[in-house]
Amino acid sequence: MLPLLLLASFGGAFASIGPVTDLNIVNKFIQPDGYNRSYVLAEGVFPGPLIVGNTGDNFQVNVINGLTNDTMLLSTSIHWHGLFQATTNWADGSFVNQCPIAANNSFLYDFSVPGQAGTFWYHSHLSTQYCDGLRGPLVIYDPEDPYLNLYDVDDETTVITLADWYHVPAPLAGAAPLSDSTLINGLGIAFADTTQGSLAVISVDYKNRYRFRLVSVSCDPNYIFSIDSHTFTVIEVDGVNHLPVVADSIQIYAAQRYSFVLEANQTISNYWIRANPNRGTPGFEGNINSAILRYNGAPLVNPTTNDTADNLLAETSLAPLENPGAPGTATLDGVDLALNLNLSFNFPDTFYVNGATFVPPTVPVLLQIISGATTAAELLPAGSVYNLPLNSSIQLSFDATTVAAIGGPHPFHLHGHNFDVIRPQGSTEYNYVNPVRRDVVATGTGSTSDNVTIRFQTDNAGPWFLHCHIDWHLEAGFAIVFAEDAPDTAAANPTPDDWNQLCPIYDSLTPDQLGGGGGPTV
Repeated sequence: MLPLLLLASFGGAFASIGPVTDLNIVNKFIQPDGYNRSYVLAEGVFPGPLIVGNTGDNFQVNVINGLTNDTMLLSTSIHWHGLFQATTNWADGSFVNQCPIAANNSFLYDFSVPGQAGTFWYHSHLSTQYCDGLRGPLVIYDPEDPYLNLYDVDDETTVITLADWYHVPAPLAGAAPLSDSTLINGLGIAFADTTQGSLAVISVDYKNRYRFRLVSVSCDPNYIFSIDSHTFTVIEVDGVNHLPVVADSIQIYAAQRYSFVLEANQTISNYWIRANPNRGTPGFEGNINSAILRYNGAPLVNPTTNDTADNLLAETSLAPLENPGAPGTATLDGVDLALNLNLSFNFPDTFYVNGATFVPPTVPVLLQIISGATTAAELLPAGSVYNLPLNSSIQLSFDATTVAAIGGPHPFHLHGHNFDVIRPQGSTEYNYVNPVRRDVVATGTGSTSDNVTIRFQTDNAGPWFLHCHIDWHLEAGFAIVFAEDAPDTAAANPTPDDWNQLCPIYDSLTPDQLGGGGGPTV
């Protein structure tokens, strides 16, 4: 029998920090699936420690870069995925918004979260560094959560992270490597040797109701998530409360999040938790892609349950709880600005949006704007920056026909905003009244009739990334930047002194000091 490991005994999976905290970024050897190598880790654990706060809190996270392993990148940055960063665009964490933090330096991310609550996460936004381990969950609690009466437990023990795990460091892994294991809450079984590794155990008490927060911290695969013999009620999508929907499985793409309420109402026993990937090694032979739901009082053995899932959550069934409805009017041309994004690929390893591939500029877009460049013609990278006016309804349609077979579907994430998905993948209908609201959408099934379409309102001045969240694809140029209200961006986002020092320090680094191949990267 494979060794079983209680979730609470592994690293930082239970310990929470924040909203005011240091976050040390270090290299450390770990073996969560039995294979031992050095990774890039927050506080030396995977997943990184849970960062928590309450709605409206001021977060002050001092990121301290202690990286030393130059096989991988030595600089770093942190993106706070799903947080709007209104008036703090400089804290958004990508090369669009800042220069990276050099080794032996620190940087204080100081931002507030008015009006936001739910399930989020944080990760490196420097090249493919988060695939080397720098990723962790972030939860903003709402003391007045409208769904408080639906659950009994919502704490560190109810966060579930899904991750693809790699035995080769990201700078050496190639353009689109296959993962070596799936980790659930930081533990898993290696695909190539199922005698190695351990399984995470999530413990529940009979009849208690649990708000589980499911977070895909994936670099690439999407997963079909389920728990044998259990149904659940989905109540949150990407940090947005939604009307309750009952399901027994969820297809979750890279960077997406869901909260669901599960009542522990089955026979006291052990049940398989399953996360079946679309890439890597699918299935459950040798207990790969799995964890254990254990009722307290059940024997300490592996489950013998079967996959019972037959009610996959449909994205079209989801509707926001508060203020439903897409901006604009209920017609296809009922917005202030509509953009069609033609997605394409050039063999062997380059993606394009409207004919341009994103090549990271040597100067962050925010710094370019502060320095006086405000038009798309002036801003770099050329062809990848789009001006958006303030207080306008924006519609984006994704023509993914030619890239669906190139590692698709492609989950696109918009920084600085949520958006309404008026036409999800696989649907031919437009929903303007109550479409799902989120910040990551899967684009394209490959059908010539598929045309994923989203809408959002421009209410947040600054340059914001839109990119495929398959990190290998972002590295291959699958991104654009929206310069939202560029003329007012500098005034709306005053930068702190230590932000102003990031670029001079980073630009002075030698190739050896950059590590991992070096150079300006996303």
